[in-house]
Amino acid sequence: MDQESPKNSAAEIPVTSNGEVDDSHEHNFNRDLKRSLPSGLGLSETQITSHGFDSTKEGVIEAGAFQGSPAPPLPSVMSPSRVAASRLAQQGSDLIVPAGGQRTQTKSGPVILADEIKNPAMEKLELVRKWSLNTYKCTRQIISEKLGRGSRTVDLELEAQIDILRDNKKKYENILKLAQTLSTQLFQMVHTQRQLGDAFADLSLKSLELHEEFGYNADTQKLLAKNGETLLGAINFFIASVNTLVNKTIEDTLMTVKQYESARIEYDAYRTDLEELNLGPRDANTLPKIEQSQHLFQAHKEKYDKMRNDVSIKLKFLEENKVKVLHNQLVLFHNAIAAYFAGNQKQLEQTLKQFHIKLKTPGVDAPSWLEEQ
Repeated sequence: MDQESPKNSAAEIPVTSNGEVDDSHEHNFNRDLKRSLPSGLGLSETQITSHGFDSTKEGVIEAGAFQGSPAPPLPSVMSPSRVAASRLAQQGSDLIVPAGGQRTQTKSGPVILADEIKNPAMEKLELVRKWSLNTYKCTRQIISEKLGRGSRTVDLELEAQIDILRDNKKKYENILKLAQTLSTQLFQMVHTQRQLGDAFADLSLKSLELHEEFGYNADTQKLLAKNGETLLGAINFFIASVNTLVNKTIEDTLMTVKQYESARIEYDAYRTDLEELNLGPRDANTLPKIEQSQHLFQAHKEKYDKMRNDVSIKLKFLEENKVKVLHNQLVLFHNAIAAYFAGNQKQLEQTLKQFHIKLKTPGVDAPSWLEEQ
């Protein structure tokens, strides 16, 4: 049985009838290789001996000195690979040959517009540039106003109301400070009266001959301490209300006033720039600057008008709220002080009930929300 073993075509070696390896093909290969290489490279003659697929030895390469005559150089031919061929085909498809015979290469791929590219660093630099320019113009306007060289926009009615508000705020802060001082001193006096009442009560128990006298004084000091705590609650309520009015309501309005003043300075700064450009020559270089300055001036003018309207509205509501709050607090303060020094305990307690003031009993914690429910 003759079975044909699978042999690789690269491993097939011709054999002569005597069993020797036929070297004719090998000599032909070496001859073609020598002719294809340029002369003068000093290459050695290479002999390759291969064995069959079932042999344990691998191919042996024998090298020796090249003795042949130099062959004339032949041009080397390189066969491009498939990838290179596909690239050349793609490049060739991008070439358009017009009627004139000249080739023009078109660029393939997506087209990106320069305007659509946004660089965060450039945007930040642009913001810094605008902020620096605006700060410079506003600083120049402030300095020119202080030196008396620049003009400023003035709303006489609104400026008068702002001045009155700032003056009233200083006066209310003074009243608040004095009321806090009175509260601190009254608290110390009440604490002293309470201790004095306890001392009188202790002596009334230990001194039998002065039992009644010490008892009267103990009751009087305790009553004064109780009325003092009631008055202290009224004064603290007055302080809390005035503090809210001064440090929250009025302060919020003054913050809006500061924004209005900043908008006014920017408006005057850009107005001055526009006036200077209008006084200068009008040509191709200055006309774009004038248009840009006019646009900026109009934008800051709208901002200034808006802030002025906001300040006017806030001042109006503040005045109404201030009158209502101070009216109630002044009535409370007067009635509480008058009832305390008149010794009218019932009138003092009625005053606190009128304004819904709850006193906190010393040494007793406030009820939790569950207990209130």
